[in-house]
Amino acid sequence: MATDIIDIHTKAGNGGNGSVSFHREKYIMAGGPDGGDGGRGGDVFVVTNPNVSTLDKYRYTRKFRAENGEDGQSKLRFGKKGGDVTLVVPPGTVIRDTDTGAVIVDLTYSDTLEAADRLSINPESKELVYTLCRGGTGGLGNKHFANSVRQAPRFAKAGRLGEEKNITLELKLIADAGLIGYPNAGKSTLLSALTKARPKIANYHFTTLFPNLGIVQTYDESFVLADIPGLIEGAAEGVGLGHEFLRHIERCRVLVHIVDVSGSEGRDPITDFRMINEELEKYSPRLAALPQIAVANKIDILPEGSDLEDTFRAFIESAGIPYFAVSGAAHTGLEPMKSKLVELIRESPEAGLFTPDFIPEQDGKTRAADLVITKQDAGGGKSVWIIDGEWLDRLMRNINFSEYEQRVYFNTTLEKYGVFARLRKMGIETGDTVIAGSAELEWE
Repeated sequence: MATDIIDIHTKAGNGGNGSVSFHREKYIMAGGPDGGDGGRGGDVFVVTNPNVSTLDKYRYTRKFRAENGEDGQSKLRFGKKGGDVTLVVPPGTVIRDTDTGAVIVDLTYSDTLEAADRLSINPESKELVYTLCRGGTGGLGNKHFANSVRQAPRFAKAGRLGEEKNITLELKLIADAGLIGYPNAGKSTLLSALTKARPKIANYHFTTLFPNLGIVQTYDESFVLADIPGLIEGAAEGVGLGHEFLRHIERCRVLVHIVDVSGSEGRDPITDFRMINEELEKYSPRLAALPQIAVANKIDILPEGSDLEDTFRAFIESAGIPYFAVSGAAHTGLEPMKSKLVELIRESPEAGLFTPDFIPEQDGKTRAADLVITKQDAGGGKSVWIIDGEWLDRLMRNINFSEYEQRVYFNTTLEKYGVFARLRKMGIETGDTVIAGSAELEWE
């Protein structure tokens, strides 16, 4: 079975660390700091390609990580940018946040679609490129921290972490019209009769295990027709192949409801028609509201004296639904149906895009004010203060506590951003222990 929904993990590259280096050259004393900046981490892109029709490529490989940026080097040499990772997906793929289910982006080309901060569009090829995870920026080398007072800084900045996301890729087929109906109603046969597609055709249920596409050509127009695998009662709750393929109907503009009126399956056409529409209503009221035409198929093997086709015709016409009697196998009655489909597609609006939900950007710009400070009793009238948060973790990556100058920089930074002020306000006293990340310090 073709893969059309899959969970994967993506991680952009971390930025390279800045370099701590000093110029060394014969006859030149105190050459000064010359540490270069770290390189930017690689990005993770998602690109649509019309020649790709499934997500099978990601069935066995679920983790994708871009390269980290290289660290800076001496002589002001910048680190190399990390290599990017590109995920190629079919047009019509919706990217969701796996943890929340929120829509991140709908990669479906539309004339109304506009380029955005992370989305670029090629109007000629209709290729969409989305930046899913941005690489971390490189850290600054010690050259940036030199001034008239601090002429030989022995510290640099670490690179920022790249963005990381758990995402769900969900393929929703792009077609103008979709063939729906009960298993073995003749949908694949009709698709092969109307287009050059050659789906598997056999006289048993669920011959079609994944959607097939074909292009229907008329005198002056063409449209895309999709053969959706058969639905059964309970499909909206996931019975049979229900949820796997109901999602593919969501982009169709017109539904072609195929019903077997020959009685060869021992089923009642009206009951089948009602049941399928009830499943559409349960799954999505919007689907049930799409324009439909009813197609009575297999009239070439209708038993003599049978009133199944006449009864079904009367039922459909009383409901005001366009009705056509055809035989996909014998290629009869197809032209009037094609003309009506072209007319309905022309009148129906283009399938709307799935609106992105708000996803907080992981830009690494956390603040010192977001730090969590907790107090614990250490006994003997003393307390332990634990400081925790991403901002502190990023700062700690820049500090080597064996270097006096870096310890001074650490204390100065915490004072500058109000962390010490919060501790004083919360009642810290001399001799209390402060645990900041992996460092254990004594308050003075």
